[in-house]
Amino acid sequence: MPFNEIDWSACPLVEVDPDRVGGRPVLKDTRLPVDDVLANHRYGVPASEIAEQFRVPVEAVEALIIYAERYSAVARSL
Repeated sequence: MPFNEIDWSACPLVEVDPDRVGGRPVLKDTRLPVDDVLANHRYGVPASEIAEQFRVPVEAVEALIIYAERYSAVARSL
């Protein structure tokens, strides 16, 4: 599922602000677009390395990945 088709509104770690990063979904209280996290993950970069690269908690990266995977699984089953 393409990143832009994920509904992030139910994920408490994500916020969308039209005045921040062009309105892209970002990790709350950062300017880190969640699609950048997912792109790295899909490329095979481990969550710990993504967290280190972007200087965010590894738990946040893992939670974003889990949310995206669950959302995609539910969307495929519909």
